[in-house]
Parts: sequence; C-alpha cells; structure tokens
Amino acid sequence: MDHDAEFSDYAAARWRALVRTGVLLGCEPGEAEDLAQQTLLRCYLKWGHVIRAGDREAYVARLQLNLLRQSRRRRWWGERTAAEPPDHTTPDDTGLIDDADAVRRALARLPAAQRHTVVLRHYLHLSEVQIAAATGVAPGTVKSRLSRALAALAVDPDLAELRPEGRP
Repeated sequence: MDHDAEFSDYAAARWRALVRTGVLLGCEPGEAEDLAQQTLLRCYLKWGHVIRAGDREAYVARLQLNLLRQSRRRRWWGERTAAEPPDHTTPDDTGLIDDADAVRRALARLPAAQRHTVVLRHYLHLSEVQIAAATGVAPGTVKSRLSRALAALAVDPDLAELRPEGRP
C-alpha cells in the first residue's frame, strides 16, 4: 500500500477521535476540528516518522498536544464577541445534567497537565508509559498527575449526579 493511501485510511479512521480529544482537552468544537486538521497535516508531512514510531498513538497524541500548546501561546483567549450572548441562566427544562457537558466542565477546571493526562489515559486508553512519551515527562509524574486529577474529579460538583448511589 502506498503512503498516501495508508495515510488516507489512517486519517479517516482517526478523525472523530482526534476531534473528540481536542474537545476533551478544552477546545471549542470548531477549534477541535482545526486542531485535528493541523494534527493530520503534521502527520502527513511526517508520515515516515509516524509509521516508524514505536507507538503510533503516543506519537500522534504528542503531536496534537504540541499543536494545542503552540496555538494557546500564539492566540489571545480573552473575550470573544458573538452575535447572540450565551444563555447560561436558563436551566435545562428536563432538569437533567447532560453527562458529556458535565464531564467537559469538570475537565476544564483541572490544570492543563492533569487534563491532558486524564484524556490520554481514559479517553485514548494510553498506558502510563505512552502518556509519558506523549507529554515528555517521567512515568511517575504521569501517575501523580493522574492521581491528583482523579481525586479532584471525585469531588467535582458537576459530576455528583453521575456517581453511583451512596458514593460521595
């Protein structure tokens, strides 16, 4: 199989996961799509490196994290104008918490390094060694970040309704 066809198959298979990962890392949906496109472009340009990487998923996760960090350093993330102001005061008519939204809000409150670790571990299912390779830290640091993040998520009020009965 030639490199273009192999890359096309990889890109088609990974697109949705790359976009979801971007959202879980704190991007708005449109920004997550841009990040996924940039990640796939970088993968295409370095496809030889990607296919020779010992762990393709960790390599691509590192590319995506690096691109996110670069974009956050370059851009201003203050106020943004909108045609309509967001409606944060109207509660959901059903009274139920949207699970995905609650998880995103809880993840957004974590420090970036902890959020990245949780997403790579529990969404992408990377091992601690793979996460260490993707983030450029020691496996012990991955363990401590994950432990602190999970402790914070365990008491997050937005996730209270998602906990099993009888658990704090």
